[in-house]
Parts: sequence; C-alpha cells; structure tokens
Amino acid sequence: MATKTNKIENNFEKATKVNNKWCLCNENQQKVVFKFNEGYIKFLSENKTERECAAFCCAEAEKHGFVNLDTAIKNKTKLKAGDKVYAVNRDKSVALFVLGTDKFEAGLNILGAHIDSPRLDLKQNPLYEKNGFCLMDTHYYGGIKYYQWITLPLAMHGVVVKKNGTVINVNIGEKDSDPVFYISDLLPHLKKEAGKEEVSGEQLDIVVGNMSFKKDKENEVVIENLRKILKTSYNIEEDDLISAELEIVPAGRARDLGLDRSMVVGYGHDDRSCAYTSLQAILECEKPKRTAVCLLVDKEEIGSNGATGMKSRFFENVVAEVMNLAGQYNNELSLKRTLTNSNMISSDVTAGYDPSWAAAYNIQTDAFLACGISFNKYTGHRGKSGANDAAPEYIAKLRKILEDNKIFFQFTEMGKVDQGGGGTIAYILAEYGMNVIDAGIPLLSMHAPFEVASKLDIYHAYLFYKAFLKDMK
Repeated sequence: MATKTNKIENNFEKATKVNNKWCLCNENQQKVVFKFNEGYIKFLSENKTERECAAFCCAEAEKHGFVNLDTAIKNKTKLKAGDKVYAVNRDKSVALFVLGTDKFEAGLNILGAHIDSPRLDLKQNPLYEKNGFCLMDTHYYGGIKYYQWITLPLAMHGVVVKKNGTVINVNIGEKDSDPVFYISDLLPHLKKEAGKEEVSGEQLDIVVGNMSFKKDKENEVVIENLRKILKTSYNIEEDDLISAELEIVPAGRARDLGLDRSMVVGYGHDDRSCAYTSLQAILECEKPKRTAVCLLVDKEEIGSNGATGMKSRFFENVVAEVMNLAGQYNNELSLKRTLTNSNMISSDVTAGYDPSWAAAYNIQTDAFLACGISFNKYTGHRGKSGANDAAPEYIAKLRKILEDNKIFFQFTEMGKVDQGGGGTIAYILAEYGMNVIDAGIPLLSMHAPFEVASKLDIYHAYLFYKAFLKDMK
C-alpha cells in the first residue's frame, strides 16, 4: 500500500510541475537578462544595510533628475506633471515620486519594498573578554535560524556617532585586505547527540581578537589590545559603541550560481531584489498618467514598527508635502481620497519550491524559480491571519498588464496551509482602503545568510514593476 501511495504522489508531482520559462527566451533575450543582473549583483554586493541602500537610491535618483523634497520645499518649488522628487527618512527609508498628468485624488501607483534584511546587530555594550578571546555581543534581527550564521566569514557595517556629532562610517570585512569576524561552533568530536543544534541566540557572539596586551606586570589581557585598535585604526572609543548602529552581515560578494549562471546567490535578496527592481522601474518612468511612487522602507523584518518602518507617518506626510507643492493639497480629505484611490504592489519576495525540502510545499500552488514574478493574493498564516487579501477586480486588471507586456508570471501561495506563512507591508497600506497585492521574486533559503534567486525572475519583476507604473489605471 505504501509503495502504491508513493507512486501516486510521484505521478502527481510530475503532472503539476510548473514549466521553467528559460526555454522561451532566445539567445538575445538571455543576454538582456544577464546584463540586467550584472547591475543587480553589484548593488547586492555593495549595499548590505538599509543605510547603504538608502544612500545608493538617493544617489541614483539624483543622477536621473530627481530633486530632494526638502530642497523643493525650501525653494517653494511648484511641481507639475513630469517632475521628479525624492524624500529620505533618517537615512533608512526613501520615497520617490514621478508626478503624473492625472490629479492626485485619482490615486497613485505605488511600488513598496523594504531594504532591511535579517542579520545580527551589536548590542550597545558589546565588547568583552572570555578565557583569552575578545568577543562582541550581538542580538539577532529578524527571523533567522541560529545555526546558519556560525562558522561563516562575517563583516561589520554601520555607523558610530560620537558625542560631538561626528559620524564614523564602518565597513570592515569586504575588502581582501580586511579582517573578518566569526562565530565558532562545537566540533563534531565533542557532540553527544548527533544532529542536535548546539547554538542559541545568546551564543551568536562574534570573535574579534585573541592577541594579548601587557596591561601591567601581572596582567596580560586581550580586550586592552582591541580597545587600542579601535582607537588607533578607527578613531572609536569603547564608550562610542553606545551610540553606534553596527550590523553583522555575511562577508563577500553575491555570485552567479550554477554552471549555467542562471541564478544569483547572495546576502539580502529579501527584500533588496524587489527594492532594486522597483527602483530601476521608477528611475525609467517618464510622464506617467497617474503619479508613480517607489517606497523603500526599513524595519519590515521586525514588524514594520518604529520611525523608519511602514507603520510610521513618513509616507503619508511626504504625500501631503508633494501634493502641497503641486497645489493639490486642499485639506486632509484630499489626502485621504488620494490614498484610498491608489493602487499598490507590495514588492516582496516569496518562498520558491525547493525539491530538497519538498514535504513543506504544496507543489500545485507554490512558486517556482525561473517561472516569473510571483503574485500572492494573500499572505498571513493559518487561516490567512494577518493577511491582506487582494480583490479579484484588481487582480483582473493586473493580469491584463502582464499579458499585454508579455511578462512571465505565476499566482502562488507560500507552503502548505498549516506549515507556516509570512507577512509583508501589504496590510499596512491596505488600511488606507487602496488596492494592494504582493508580487515579488521566489527565493530558495529565504532568511539564510545566502539566499538564491533566478535571474529570469529578477528581470521579469523589473518588467512588471515598470509596466505597472505606466499602465495601471
């Protein structure tokens, strides 16, 4: 009986397997996909924190003719159709606008992604010595599996702000000449139970030194040497770490994956793959009918809270400021109408089917790599709890855009019904009453230090985001 059941399951898997779309691309189309991903790989390799991503986005915006909103407000600039402005929130969130020919109250077309990723953060008093080693104490950020972060070369990115206001930018571990950091693991020779995870969240402390420093005649300590290095090499006192924001991320560049180079492996695909493609879409947007918006926010991985998360009033306030410069902010009611009549794509990644862990997936409904951008009508978990659930009328309009522009796409869910689930910023924007749906790139090993995405999916996400800004009515 068991053998018969297995045969049925195997036949079902073969019958419902989604078609890989690479075979539909000719040689020239493949070259275009690969070329686009060269820029993405560079971006992913060089921008591993939300601050770095925000700075990159602002620099690219200015290259493409966008004006800082603060400058426009100061100069009392009168905005008109075709004008481009951007706003920054505490160096961690960015909103870009291309003004359309329609009135604001007709609604906006919004692409919303997040630029934070799971990682380790240094605590405010991180430096300590233990039995001849100097370590730094960390607190993990976002949903991670602890064991995935041990025995990897790690880099330190972020800022240290001194009492006088001086900001020291830190980036250690990315150059070949840089040192890296490390979290140790218990060797298999000393494990009592095979397969048991030995590391806890409190044990994810990075090794930063082992060389002792002669403090006096009787004491040789490692920590004093590290304090000296911080001071002489980086102009950082130990007390300055109190007012620091230092993130521990995997060291090294994103790379082509596979002999066919069809995939990208790297840190931070979630959600910088969707952020990069959304950014490229709005940078190329010219004189849309509806005002086009690209919103890139922080803190999604920990609930979108805080001053730089989607739950803050940043976006709402910035829309009001742009409307005011365009002479269309009559009162709060005009802002509410603008937001309610808007269309939004929550540009976020989803789980790609992984044959090595097939038991967690529903092969009939889950996303596949190299099958195009993935749409999730709803996310949440166990009975759609915490989900935005997109309206079928909205989905029908999106289908037309996808088909008119010959974009590869799939409508999917995330795993088996009671297996798990996830959330995005979709439900937060939906609270304004606007149309919202999740649409992004399927990943293998989401939230791992190194995730995997298909180059084809990345490119078709970009094509869709560009078409959405232009064609959505």
